[in-house]
Amino acid sequence: MDEVKALVSDIKSRKFVPIYFLMGEEPYYIDRISDYIQETVLTEEERGFNQMVLYGRDVSIEDVISNAKRYPMMAEHQVVVVKEAQDLARNIEKLVDYANQPQPSTILVFNYKYKTLDKRKALYKTLKKTGVVFESKKYYDNQIPNWISRVLAGQNYTITQKAALMLAEFLGTDLSKISNELNKLKIVLPEGTQITPELIEENIGISKDYNNFELHKAIGSRDILKANRIIKYFGENPKDNPMVLTVGFLHTYFSKLLHLHGLKDKSPRSVASALKISPYFTEEYITAARNYPMKNVSAIISTLREFDVKSKGVGSNAVPQKDLLKELLVRIMN
Repeated sequence: MDEVKALVSDIKSRKFVPIYFLMGEEPYYIDRISDYIQETVLTEEERGFNQMVLYGRDVSIEDVISNAKRYPMMAEHQVVVVKEAQDLARNIEKLVDYANQPQPSTILVFNYKYKTLDKRKALYKTLKKTGVVFESKKYYDNQIPNWISRVLAGQNYTITQKAALMLAEFLGTDLSKISNELNKLKIVLPEGTQITPELIEENIGISKDYNNFELHKAIGSRDILKANRIIKYFGENPKDNPMVLTVGFLHTYFSKLLHLHGLKDKSPRSVASALKISPYFTEEYITAARNYPMKNVSAIISTLREFDVKSKGVGSNAVPQKDLLKELLVRIMN
């Protein structure tokens, strides 16, 4: 993310602002920027007297302001970090007077997770003038593989597209969780390594052949034998492949197919843009749309809703997951 790089570059160059208000749905960059400030602004000797971490649930806005107005001891700056600052949301606008005239020797950092300031109100407008307001937005599913590739490229690794897609499917959109798994890979793999599905299977435990990505591909191409093998594997390994997730992924897949059927322009570029998928997938979706007419897709989505309820134990009379999966596959592919 270019905004993050620019912000980190300014901090590294010691071009500080008195208030950093880090907010938004995705906590990963909020934590990374906040940690970077804590690690780099002050020396180790200066931190003892001049670095303070407060928690929103334990303090008031008045407490934060009082600490921010202190002067540093034997240092050019003091750093005050307010973690879980979203707990101060009810009274956060009280910060506006301090934001108008912040203490220049204090670097005040707010970690305001899962929420954002009201951009119509005075505090947001004031902070934009006197400090930095950074909004960390949630990534969409289709953005995650490229994010993984960019992060690894910056650390002198590469990754194949299929491997990135496997990680994205298995780990979801939680950037912190993905980053932790990438760090595990970096411990065992030397710099310059190209990360492949085989390396992911060996080191993280995600099967390169038996996963929802391969299931969608098999169903979409009407490869009944391969789809049955994957479903059998899922039934035998329910902890690693919970049915509720499989049904959810399939519902998303067929919902995209329904959307594709409604497109006037079915060129690969148009399909990738409209469905918010990687261009890598477009031919697969176009093939699947040929194999599953709109009427069939609508019926399959209805079936998936039925099995979503069953996968949660409602109306299934304790039918084993492997049997439900087999029945679901028959209903979809017939």
